[in-house]
Amino acid sequence: MLLKINMFWFLVVIRSKLPLYFHQLEVMMKSQVALLYVLIIVSEESAQSLIPRRSVSFSDVNLKLFKEPDFDGLSSALVREDIGQLFIGGRGKIITLSLDDITKKTGETNWMVSSEDKSLCQTKGKSIEDCDNYITMMHTLDDGRILVCGTKAFDPTCTHLIFKEGNVIMEDTTENGRGKIPFNPKERFASMMTENMLYTAGSINFLGLIKNFQRHGKNALKTEEKHSWLSDPDMISIHLAEMSKISKTNEDDSVLLFLTENAVEERHRLRLSRVVRVCKSDLGGLRTLQKKWTSFLKAHLDCPFGGMPSQSLVEDVFLLRNEKNLLDSVFYATFTSNLETSSSCSQSAVCAYKLSDIQQVFKGNFLTMTDSGCWVKYTEEVPNPYPGSCINDEMRAKGVRTSHDLPDSTLLFMINHPLMEQVVTPITGKPLLVGSAAQFSRIVVDKVTSLDGQQHNVMFISNNSGWVQKAVWSGDDGGRIIEELQLSQDPQPIRFLQLSSRSGQLYSTTRTAVVQLSVRDCSRYTSCADCLIARDPYCGWNRHTGLCAAVAGASKLSMIQNLIDGDFGICPSSHCNAKADYRHPSHS
Repeated sequence: MLLKINMFWFLVVIRSKLPLYFHQLEVMMKSQVALLYVLIIVSEESAQSLIPRRSVSFSDVNLKLFKEPDFDGLSSALVREDIGQLFIGGRGKIITLSLDDITKKTGETNWMVSSEDKSLCQTKGKSIEDCDNYITMMHTLDDGRILVCGTKAFDPTCTHLIFKEGNVIMEDTTENGRGKIPFNPKERFASMMTENMLYTAGSINFLGLIKNFQRHGKNALKTEEKHSWLSDPDMISIHLAEMSKISKTNEDDSVLLFLTENAVEERHRLRLSRVVRVCKSDLGGLRTLQKKWTSFLKAHLDCPFGGMPSQSLVEDVFLLRNEKNLLDSVFYATFTSNLETSSSCSQSAVCAYKLSDIQQVFKGNFLTMTDSGCWVKYTEEVPNPYPGSCINDEMRAKGVRTSHDLPDSTLLFMINHPLMEQVVTPITGKPLLVGSAAQFSRIVVDKVTSLDGQQHNVMFISNNSGWVQKAVWSGDDGGRIIEELQLSQDPQPIRFLQLSSRSGQLYSTTRTAVVQLSVRDCSRYTSCADCLIARDPYCGWNRHTGLCAAVAGASKLSMIQNLIDGDFGICPSSHCNAKADYRHPSHS
């Protein structure tokens, strides 16, 4: 610890003396070796703020674990706070666990594949493991039933679950699941259910080569089969932006899809992150673009880090809604700079985007492809109504009440101009956090109210080695990682990360296990100094009990909290002991 403190002050001195050092280096024949040494020291000092203040191993994390020998291949998870259940879908089985205590299994139902179907699947060249039934999608319907879809030996099939009197009941009737989930259980896809309307993005055929973004049901729509619309995409997540609730012109709601794909606007092969926007009430065109999206627009989603911003690939997206002003809602997204997990140059980052900024990009200029194949800004007159616009009062007044009323000129323009010129950039212009160890994967964000009434957005970021980092970002001192927790005993990716803000519980799954932990657990901070230095928005020092405890529901009179600089000088002298980790606040 003494070494760390000395190193910190050494780095401070080095930084303050940089002009002098550079002058001396020039005098000393501009030694490249010495210059490199100084730059390495400075870069190490700047990276310190991204090192978790503490790392807690699996055996020391206060968590609940559910694991069964015959239950693996966990492929989906659904939190049902209304009935207090966690639904887990795996290989040939669906299990329900109590949200309060996941060690208590409340129900189980099997959904196996017949030996005939499995044999037929294997004759098509698939492995015996992949020819099982993996439950890869679960969504709650308005009537409380759960739509469940499984890969069923490369023959996607859907049915419904009912949770009644503590029992999980599967309906006898099934329906074709092709187009709703991929055939391959290992393939990633995205889905969202709203008002009993299912949106999906993924492959729709046996080989997994044809990929689509579509809406199912009565007014089914899908993407146009053009390279400029989707180019070998990897679908990430789908979100609803309820613009109708705040729009002064009664604008239709938006549906946003995040993905990565090959960049059609680049001469050389390059993958980029994208955000796609369609309109919820889109009905397709009357003649042109029949049963196709008439509002499909996409833009480059940038997260500049690692010196190569064009290679930042989105991995997961979480929407933190602002109930007071929807346009101030923020999308938090994890990115990787290199898909090769073994690469020593691989980095990860978290970037944040405001909904209003994304919406503004889709009101901007279009790109168009020239005869030579280059994509350039479209400078000619744009058709009216403005292509891709969601229906509003102004359009309704001109007779455009649905997409069926859109003129062919607008629809023909849409077919060939799905790409926007402007790039969606992060709120801060740069990442909130950058990491160079295990790659970031899933992310969830909780809005926490501290003792002074201020709100703080706490991020929980998983990586591909089974760890979760608890981090906070503020405009004053940037990002900091409060702690990292090992949620998997063996290094393996965390597949799902879901948060119950109501109960303050975080749920995560790997391929073989489910973990639950309280995000409000402050017991790891063993002294007042330790409690305050951590600057954990969930925690404060209780004057009466002499313990670090959750501040939720507590009064200022009974608790101490300092999130500004972690100064523990306000601690009672009897509780300011040597158990604290006395790192400088900027490094905590």
